[in-house]
Amino acid sequence: MAGGVAKDDRRRLAEVAGLERDRALLGRASTAERVADILRDRITEGYFSPGARLSEESIGGALGVSRNTLRESFRLLTHERLLEHRLNRGVFVRMVTVEDLDDIFRVRMLVECAAVRGLGQGPYDPATAASVAAIEAAVRAGEEAAADRVWDELSTANLRFHQAVVALVGSPRTDELMRGVLAELRLVFHVMDDPQRFHSPYLVRNRQIAEALVAGDAVAAERLLRAYLEDSRGQLSAAYAQRIAER
Repeated sequence: MAGGVAKDDRRRLAEVAGLERDRALLGRASTAERVADILRDRITEGYFSPGARLSEESIGGALGVSRNTLRESFRLLTHERLLEHRLNRGVFVRMVTVEDLDDIFRVRMLVECAAVRGLGQGPYDPATAASVAAIEAAVRAGEEAAADRVWDELSTANLRFHQAVVALVGSPRTDELMRGVLAELRLVFHVMDDPQRFHSPYLVRNRQIAEALVAGDAVAAERLLRAYLEDSRGQLSAAYAQRIAER
Protein backbone atom coordinates (compact mmCIF):
# COMPACT_ATOMS: atom_id res chain seq x y z
CA MET A 1 0.00 0.00 0.00
CA ALA A 2 2.78 2.43 0.94
CA GLY A 3 4.53 1.78 -2.38
CA GLY A 4 1.29 2.46 -4.24
CA VAL A 5 0.77 5.74 -2.40
CA ALA A 6 4.32 6.86 -3.18
CA LYS A 7 3.81 6.01 -6.85
CA ASP A 8 0.59 8.05 -6.96
CA ASP A 9 2.38 10.99 -5.32
CA ARG A 10 5.16 10.86 -7.92
CA ARG A 11 2.61 10.78 -10.74
CA ARG A 12 0.76 13.80 -9.33
CA LEU A 13 4.02 15.72 -8.97
CA ALA A 14 4.93 14.94 -12.58
CA GLU A 15 1.51 16.07 -13.79
CA VAL A 16 1.80 19.52 -12.21
CA ALA A 17 5.54 20.02 -12.66
CA GLY A 18 5.16 22.08 -15.81
CA LEU A 19 2.34 24.22 -14.45
CA GLU A 20 4.67 26.44 -12.44
CA ARG A 21 6.21 27.58 -15.75
CA ASP A 22 2.71 28.37 -16.99
CA ARG A 23 2.15 30.92 -14.19
CA ALA A 24 3.71 33.58 -16.41
CA LEU A 25 0.90 33.05 -18.92
CA LEU A 26 -1.65 34.22 -16.39
CA GLY A 27 -0.32 37.78 -16.20
CA ARG A 28 -1.46 39.93 -13.33
CA ALA A 29 -5.12 39.02 -13.64
CA SER A 30 -5.37 35.33 -12.76
CA THR A 31 -8.79 34.82 -14.26
CA ALA A 32 -10.61 31.51 -14.38
CA GLU A 33 -10.68 31.71 -18.17
CA ARG A 34 -6.90 31.91 -18.39
CA VAL A 35 -6.47 29.06 -15.93
CA ALA A 36 -8.95 27.04 -17.99
CA ASP A 37 -6.92 27.78 -21.14
CA ILE A 38 -3.78 26.40 -19.50
CA LEU A 39 -5.49 23.31 -18.13
CA ARG A 40 -7.27 22.68 -21.44
CA ASP A 41 -3.93 22.66 -23.22
CA ARG A 42 -2.44 20.36 -20.63
CA ILE A 43 -5.37 17.95 -20.88
CA THR A 44 -5.38 17.83 -24.68
CA GLU A 45 -1.59 17.38 -24.71
CA GLY A 46 -1.95 14.37 -22.44
CA TYR A 47 -0.27 15.71 -19.30
CA PHE A 48 -3.46 14.84 -17.41
CA SER A 49 -4.72 11.53 -18.75
CA PRO A 50 -8.39 10.48 -18.98
CA GLY A 51 -9.56 9.24 -15.61
CA ALA A 52 -6.91 11.20 -13.68
CA ARG A 53 -8.00 13.12 -10.58
CA LEU A 54 -7.03 16.80 -10.54
CA SER A 55 -5.68 17.97 -7.20
CA GLU A 56 -6.91 21.46 -6.25
CA GLU A 57 -4.02 21.89 -3.83
CA SER A 58 -1.28 20.87 -6.28
CA ILE A 59 -2.61 22.73 -9.30
CA GLY A 60 -3.63 25.82 -7.37
CA GLY A 61 -0.21 25.97 -5.74
CA ALA A 62 1.63 25.46 -9.02
CA LEU A 63 -0.32 28.22 -10.76
CA GLY A 64 -0.55 30.51 -7.74
CA VAL A 65 -4.32 30.95 -7.96
CA SER A 66 -7.07 30.86 -5.39
CA ARG A 67 -9.27 27.85 -4.83
CA ASN A 68 -12.32 29.79 -6.05
CA THR A 69 -10.57 30.72 -9.31
CA LEU A 70 -9.47 27.13 -9.85
CA ARG A 71 -12.95 25.77 -9.14
CA GLU A 72 -14.44 28.20 -11.66
CA SER A 73 -11.94 27.01 -14.28
CA PHE A 74 -12.91 23.42 -13.46
CA ARG A 75 -16.55 24.38 -13.98
CA LEU A 76 -15.76 25.86 -17.39
CA LEU A 77 -13.92 22.73 -18.49
CA THR A 78 -16.70 20.52 -17.16
CA HIS A 79 -19.10 22.47 -19.38
CA GLU A 80 -16.76 21.69 -22.29
CA ARG A 81 -16.99 17.98 -21.41
CA LEU A 82 -13.29 17.68 -20.64
CA LEU A 83 -13.71 17.27 -16.87
CA GLU A 84 -16.32 15.69 -14.64
CA HIS A 85 -17.14 16.15 -10.97
CA ARG A 86 -17.67 12.99 -8.95
CA LEU A 87 -19.58 13.45 -5.72
CA ASN A 88 -17.33 13.29 -2.66
CA ARG A 89 -14.36 12.28 -4.84
CA GLY A 90 -13.28 15.40 -6.68
CA VAL A 91 -12.71 16.48 -10.28
CA PHE A 92 -11.43 14.07 -12.91
CA VAL A 93 -10.41 14.22 -16.55
CA ARG A 94 -13.39 12.83 -18.37
CA MET A 95 -13.36 9.38 -19.94
CA VAL A 96 -15.20 9.66 -23.26
CA THR A 97 -17.80 6.92 -23.79
CA VAL A 98 -18.27 4.94 -26.99
CA GLU A 99 -21.58 6.73 -27.48
CA ASP A 100 -19.80 10.07 -27.09
CA LEU A 101 -17.32 9.07 -29.78
CA ASP A 102 -20.06 8.17 -32.23
CA ASP A 103 -21.69 11.54 -31.56
CA ILE A 104 -18.37 13.33 -32.08
CA PHE A 105 -18.14 11.80 -35.54
CA ARG A 106 -21.73 12.76 -36.33
CA VAL A 107 -20.89 16.36 -35.52
CA ARG A 108 -17.68 16.20 -37.54
CA MET A 109 -19.49 14.78 -40.55
CA LEU A 110 -22.06 17.56 -40.45
CA VAL A 111 -19.66 20.44 -39.84
CA GLU A 112 -16.61 19.45 -41.88
CA CYS A 113 -18.51 18.31 -44.94
CA ALA A 114 -20.70 21.43 -44.86
CA ALA A 115 -17.58 23.59 -44.64
CA VAL A 116 -16.22 22.08 -47.85
CA ARG A 117 -19.58 21.97 -49.60
CA GLY A 118 -20.12 25.67 -48.98
CA LEU A 119 -17.05 26.61 -50.98
CA GLY A 120 -18.51 25.98 -54.38
CA GLN A 121 -16.04 25.83 -57.24
CA GLY A 122 -12.83 27.90 -57.40
CA PRO A 123 -11.20 30.31 -57.83
CA TYR A 124 -11.50 31.34 -54.20
CA ASP A 125 -11.56 34.74 -52.54
CA PRO A 126 -8.39 35.74 -50.60
CA ALA A 127 -9.72 34.68 -47.19
CA THR A 128 -10.70 31.23 -48.47
CA ALA A 129 -7.39 30.87 -50.31
CA ALA A 130 -5.60 31.58 -47.03
CA SER A 131 -7.65 28.86 -45.31
CA VAL A 132 -6.79 26.39 -48.07
CA ALA A 133 -3.13 27.30 -47.60
CA ALA A 134 -3.48 26.50 -43.88
CA ILE A 135 -4.88 23.07 -44.83
CA GLU A 136 -1.89 22.47 -47.08
CA ALA A 137 0.47 23.54 -44.29
CA ALA A 138 -1.11 21.05 -41.90
CA VAL A 139 -0.71 18.28 -44.47
CA ARG A 140 2.97 19.13 -44.95
CA ALA A 141 3.52 19.17 -41.20
CA GLY A 142 1.95 15.72 -40.96
CA GLU A 143 4.11 14.38 -43.79
CA GLU A 144 7.25 15.73 -42.14
CA ALA A 145 6.27 14.25 -38.77
CA ALA A 146 5.62 10.86 -40.38
CA ALA A 147 8.95 10.98 -42.21
CA ASP A 148 10.68 11.69 -38.88
CA ARG A 149 8.51 9.06 -37.14
CA VAL A 150 7.37 11.61 -34.56
CA TRP A 151 3.90 10.22 -34.15
CA ASP A 152 2.58 12.65 -31.53
CA GLU A 153 3.37 15.51 -33.91
CA LEU A 154 1.57 13.63 -36.68
CA SER A 155 -1.49 13.43 -34.43
CA THR A 156 -1.35 17.18 -33.77
CA ALA A 157 -0.91 17.95 -37.47
CA ASN A 158 -3.87 15.75 -38.37
CA LEU A 159 -6.19 17.48 -35.93
CA ARG A 160 -4.89 20.85 -37.13
CA PHE A 161 -5.85 19.77 -40.65
CA HIS A 162 -9.45 19.21 -39.58
CA GLN A 163 -9.57 22.48 -37.66
CA ALA A 164 -8.36 24.22 -40.81
CA VAL A 165 -11.09 22.53 -42.86
CA VAL A 166 -13.74 24.00 -40.57
CA ALA A 167 -12.02 27.40 -40.76
CA LEU A 168 -13.10 27.48 -44.42
CA VAL A 169 -16.49 28.62 -43.11
CA GLY A 170 -14.95 31.83 -41.77
CA SER A 171 -17.05 31.66 -38.59
CA PRO A 172 -15.52 32.16 -35.13
CA ARG A 173 -18.45 30.24 -33.61
CA THR A 174 -17.88 27.24 -35.86
CA ASP A 175 -14.15 27.38 -35.11
CA GLU A 176 -14.90 27.34 -31.38
CA LEU A 177 -17.32 24.43 -31.79
CA MET A 178 -14.69 22.42 -33.64
CA ARG A 179 -12.00 23.17 -31.08
CA GLY A 180 -14.23 21.66 -28.41
CA VAL A 181 -15.05 18.61 -30.54
CA LEU A 182 -11.39 17.96 -31.34
CA ALA A 183 -10.40 18.44 -27.69
CA GLU A 184 -12.82 15.64 -26.75
CA LEU A 185 -11.42 13.52 -29.56
CA ARG A 186 -7.95 14.04 -28.13
CA LEU A 187 -9.09 12.30 -24.95
CA VAL A 188 -9.95 9.24 -27.03
CA PHE A 189 -6.55 9.21 -28.71
CA HIS A 190 -4.82 9.48 -25.33
CA VAL A 191 -6.64 6.33 -24.19
CA MET A 192 -5.68 4.49 -27.39
CA ASP A 193 -2.08 5.75 -27.12
CA ASP A 194 -1.15 4.67 -30.66
CA PRO A 195 -1.00 7.76 -32.91
CA GLN A 196 0.79 5.97 -35.73
CA ARG A 197 -2.01 3.42 -36.07
CA PHE A 198 -4.82 5.96 -36.08
CA HIS A 199 -3.28 8.85 -38.02
CA SER A 200 -0.66 7.51 -40.42
CA PRO A 201 -3.12 5.67 -42.73
CA TYR A 202 -5.04 8.92 -43.34
CA LEU A 203 -2.08 11.09 -44.28
CA VAL A 204 -2.35 10.28 -47.98
CA ARG A 205 -6.07 11.03 -47.84
CA ASN A 206 -5.38 14.41 -46.25
CA ARG A 207 -3.12 15.16 -49.20
CA GLN A 208 -5.83 14.11 -51.68
CA ILE A 209 -8.40 16.38 -50.03
CA ALA A 210 -5.97 19.30 -49.99
CA GLU A 211 -5.14 18.81 -53.67
CA ALA A 212 -8.83 18.74 -54.59
CA LEU A 213 -9.35 22.02 -52.72
CA VAL A 214 -6.35 23.65 -54.38
CA ALA A 215 -7.74 22.58 -57.74
CA GLY A 216 -11.04 24.28 -56.87
CA ASP A 217 -12.97 20.99 -56.89
CA ALA A 218 -15.05 21.20 -53.71
CA VAL A 219 -17.34 18.38 -54.86
CA ALA A 220 -14.45 15.91 -55.04
CA ALA A 221 -13.00 17.22 -51.78
CA GLU A 222 -16.28 16.68 -49.95
CA ARG A 223 -16.64 13.17 -51.38
CA LEU A 224 -13.13 12.28 -50.23
CA LEU A 225 -13.68 13.84 -46.80
CA ARG A 226 -16.97 12.04 -46.21
CA ALA A 227 -15.44 8.65 -47.05
CA TYR A 228 -12.45 9.49 -44.86
CA LEU A 229 -14.61 10.30 -41.83
CA GLU A 230 -16.76 7.20 -42.30
CA ASP A 231 -13.69 4.96 -42.42
CA SER A 232 -12.04 6.72 -39.48
CA ARG A 233 -15.19 6.40 -37.40
CA GLY A 234 -15.44 2.67 -38.10
CA GLN A 235 -11.80 2.00 -37.25
CA LEU A 236 -11.58 4.14 -34.14
CA SER A 237 -14.99 3.29 -32.67
CA ALA A 238 -14.37 -0.45 -32.85
CA ALA A 239 -10.90 -0.20 -31.34
CA TYR A 240 -12.02 2.21 -28.64
CA ALA A 241 -14.96 0.03 -27.62
CA GLN A 242 -12.56 -2.89 -27.20
CA ARG A 243 -10.10 -0.81 -25.17
CA ILE A 244 -12.84 0.51 -22.87
CA ALA A 245 -14.13 -3.02 -22.31
CA GLU A 246 -10.63 -4.09 -21.24
CA ARG A 247 -10.23 -1.35 -18.62
